[in-house]
Amino acid sequence: MGGLPMGERAMGQPPMGRLLVDDLADVRAGDKGDTLILAVLPREAAHYVVLERTLTAQAVARHFGRPDDVTRTVLPHLPALVFRLPAILGGGVTGYPGLDGHGKTLGYHLLMFPVES
Repeated sequence: MGGLPMGERAMGQPPMGRLLVDDLADVRAGDKGDTLILAVLPREAAHYVVLERTLTAQAVARHFGRPDDVTRTVLPHLPALVFRLPAILGGGVTGYPGLDGHGKTLGYHLLMFPVES
């Protein structure tokens, strides 16, 4: 039977045997000075339970190669998880010499976090 090449997936379908945050939620990125703020917004209520269990502050810190300085705020009635990563934006929008002083691309990095279902 035909199928998609290895590593590709049909739109809306999680890869076989492995889920990513991207399969369950959207991520919005913002900044305050050189602090990155990431909001994880599950697409379904059942996804919130999985993400809350998997996306701990320590796990997100490891994913970004950070010391344990990441904080997580749990907002179950929204539902959302909000992560604060201080001093990751190298001086913030006005002080960062790179192209992404707002840290928007770092939101995509969190979308690639593997999730245990």
